[in-house]
Amino acid sequence: MEHAEESAAAASRGPCAAIPAGQMGFVRQILDRVGDKWSMLIIACLEDGTLRYTDLQRDVSGISQRMLSHTLRQLQQDGLITRTAYAEVPPRVEYTLTPLGRGLIDIVKQLIGWVSEHHDEIRAHRDRAAAGS
Repeated sequence: MEHAEESAAAASRGPCAAIPAGQMGFVRQILDRVGDKWSMLIIACLEDGTLRYTDLQRDVSGISQRMLSHTLRQLQQDGLITRTAYAEVPPRVEYTLTPLGRGLIDIVKQLIGWVSEHHDEIRAHRDRAAAGS
């Protein structure tokens, strides 16, 4: 009976219908990770190749050193990026997308592009909603 519960769909329709209920928690965790603003911006920055930590810190505007380190560690744990440390003085650390992470590039770029394209419209909706409250 336990196996039947795990293979049951979590929803009756939509994209969630294809996901077994027992996997939904993990699917949500992955969506939280790859959908996080910092993760998406880091993935987009790594599209053209390997970058050093300091390059990422400069290119991902507004990210703190602590958040960059945390996000890079999570992306590495999920197999989306690789971290290579070189025993040099000063130490050099580089990050590269894995093939798994590279599979997200088009999705991330589309979402970032959509947000950029609709920025003014969304801001106007938010302003109207705030004025109406």
